[in-house]
Order: sequence, then structure tokens, then C-alpha cells
Amino acid sequence: MTEFLLATRSAHKAKEARAILAAATPRVLSLDAAGVAWSKDEEDLERYATFEENAAAKARYFGRRSGRLVVADDSGLEVQALGDRPGVRTKRFAPLADYPGLSRDDANNQHLLKLLAEVPPAGRRARYVCVAALFDPMAGALHSFRGEAPGRILRLPRGSGGFGYDPLFLDEEAQRSFAELAPEEKNERSHRGKAFRALAGFLEGR
Repeated sequence: MTEFLLATRSAHKAKEARAILAAATPRVLSLDAAGVAWSKDEEDLERYATFEENAAAKARYFGRRSGRLVVADDSGLEVQALGDRPGVRTKRFAPLADYPGLSRDDANNQHLLKLLAEVPPAGRRARYVCVAALFDPMAGALHSFRGEAPGRILRLPRGSGGFGYDPLFLDEEAQRSFAELAPEEKNERSHRGKAFRALAGFLEGR
């Protein structure tokens, strides 16, 4: 059974990834469990222009630090009316100085709504993207798996689950926001679910 390091400092991402991968392998180590202490170098890992490059950079970095098989992901929201922004800047989209007192997620959501204020429903198409990168430091091999989830940006947040932009992201087939979906439903339909299930299929074939 394959054991690997899940290279994320996000508790939300880690929880979703563990749930998705449970059927393929329960042997998933967190960075803390593997003794990989936080380093300031991590702040500069997501500096590239694509999800693929950022995921690969994180996987290689933590693979070389730990000597373990590593999975890292980069994910984000692409909004058609904004020229596919925020994209790789999804996590750091809003200028926080413009939204004093708000958390990063709330500021990002408010900023997105502000930019789309005059955009009608038909123009609010969007998609979530996730790229999961698997890196084997012993072999120097890197494999990437991409998942996408289409949707639309709502005018007002709905639901209390999920994280990030989930309250604003409408799954049009389900007619619910990602924040209104139960965790298992979200994992079934989400970008992260699709990317990590593809990765799990690869692991099962190793």
C-alpha cells in the first residue's frame, strides 16, 4: 500500500483530500506528522503562471525536503468575465487594505462580487480548477492530474459549508452552491475530487 506525504498547510484542503483518497490509500501523512516544519521558503512556491507549475514546484520542494513520495496541489477559480481571473491568484485576490476587518476568504468574496456587480447572470460563468502533482524524489518522476468543475458566480453567498469562494460558486446541475453541498457531494462533483480521484486511480495501478 502506497504511503505519501500530503503537502499542504491548509486544514480544509487536507480534510477534503484525505476523504477523497481514503478508498485508494489511508496512508496519508501530514507535513506535521512527517516532521516537516514550516519554512519561509514556502511563501515563494506559488509564483508561477499556471496551476501545473505551482503544484509541481510544491511537490518537488516537499519531496526533496522529506525524501518521501509527495502529493501537492494548486487550485483556484477562473471567472470568464474577468479574463479567467483570479486564477493562480485565487487565494490572494483581494487587496486586504480595501476590506479592513475581514478575513482573507470574506475579503476575496466581497472583492469578486464588487468586480462582477454589473455582470448579468449569463456572463457570470466560472470554473474551479485543481491540479494535483505526485512527485517521487527517488526516481525524480512527476505526474500531474487535472480536475475542473464548471459553475456560475452567484450575486449573494449561499450555504455555510466549504471554504473559500464556495458560498458564491453555483453548481448549476445540482442548483446549489458548493457551500450548500454535503462534504461527500462536494467531493464527488468538485475540481479537487476529480483531480485526486485520477491520482488515486494512478496509485492503485502502481
